[in-house]
Amino acid sequence: PKSGKGLPFGNGRSYGDSCLNSDGTLIDSKHLDKFISFDRTNGVIACEAGVKFSDIIKVCVPKGWFLPVTPGTRFVTLGGAIANDVHGKNHHVRGTFGRHVVRLGLQRSDGTHKVCSLIENADLFRATIGGLGLTGFIVWAEIQLLPVSSDRINLWTKSFASLEEFYEISARTKNEFEYTVAWLDCSSTGKGFGRGIFLGGDHQNLQRDRNEISLELPDPKFSIPFNLPGRTLNALTVKAFNTLYYHKNKHAPTRSLVGLDKYFYPLDGIYEWNRIYGKKGFYQYQFCIPTSRKSEMKAILGLITRSGCASFLAVLKEFGDVSSPGLLSFPMPGYCLALDFPDNGTVTVQLIANIDKIVRESGGRAYPAKDRLMSSESFREFYPNFAEFKPLMDTGMSSDFWRRVMPNE
Repeated sequence: PKSGKGLPFGNGRSYGDSCLNSDGTLIDSKHLDKFISFDRTNGVIACEAGVKFSDIIKVCVPKGWFLPVTPGTRFVTLGGAIANDVHGKNHHVRGTFGRHVVRLGLQRSDGTHKVCSLIENADLFRATIGGLGLTGFIVWAEIQLLPVSSDRINLWTKSFASLEEFYEISARTKNEFEYTVAWLDCSSTGKGFGRGIFLGGDHQNLQRDRNEISLELPDPKFSIPFNLPGRTLNALTVKAFNTLYYHKNKHAPTRSLVGLDKYFYPLDGIYEWNRIYGKKGFYQYQFCIPTSRKSEMKAILGLITRSGCASFLAVLKEFGDVSSPGLLSFPMPGYCLALDFPDNGTVTVQLIANIDKIVRESGGRAYPAKDRLMSSESFREFYPNFAEFKPLMDTGMSSDFWRRVMPNE
């Protein structure tokens, strides 16, 4: 290694280079996979940092507890979830995962071990929540779980014909559902511009003993055995898929009962799903802009539809005003859009740069955990708390992302 600096590594589920350290050493956490304690009465669990969310779910749901916040995959580690301060479909109610961390153990490269919480070593705690692994190695953490009485979600589905209709539905239902999210069609123009499918959800409410809850969380059923040809996903195929998906779900509002896997982790059911993008892979880009800047969201969607680089995995969500303790936490009050773009070279890079410019000018921000292109200028504008964060970094830690956005630090 050239720099000799390290970086904690979880299960490699970040899409960008925040979990890469090509100029140093990756410190693997997969052997830190032990449960330390579980208070079944109060729903407080302590685990080592390499324990995956899938393991926590299998232990806790049958006892009547669920993760307070979960991203779109259950295969993230506890340490990685804290380092990226992950968010989920219930941000408007619960905020980020970091809000539910009671305390954590942090190993620093100088040999010291710090127990951190909002009370003890609070400054280091705030830096570690969303700190991208740059404050030290998270060894263990204690988190507060969410009480549930079922492993099922009551799902409410409704189509919307425009961004304006999405805004109206989101505003009207955010106090009604624990979870809200939408799929957005990023390929249609004209009358179909801004259409999508809204999904609201709540945990099924049953009167039962928590120890009687069953759990169905199947392993991936399908696998993409090889990289598909690079042009399999193009403007025509994505538009065709999006049109079929929208019209399949274009109906009066419906209610159904679905499992946790179907609502929270649909892509976990397909092993190596990324291979659909071909050998060159894809860029993921996720951003949030303030609620008052709706015109910028419309402008961004216009850029995407005109580019021919449309994403068929576009997830739209309204974030709430529940703040995170993390200094570099991504969510902010506003509208968040996560996009996948097949890597078409400079065309894709320029598209993301153009979106990034609008996000920056609107007072929004992009998500470091899903970034490969963020400039130093953008990072400093997106995360002005970086000046407070830097003195709390572990001098023995670095990453490809950090060297890119802070090249002279």
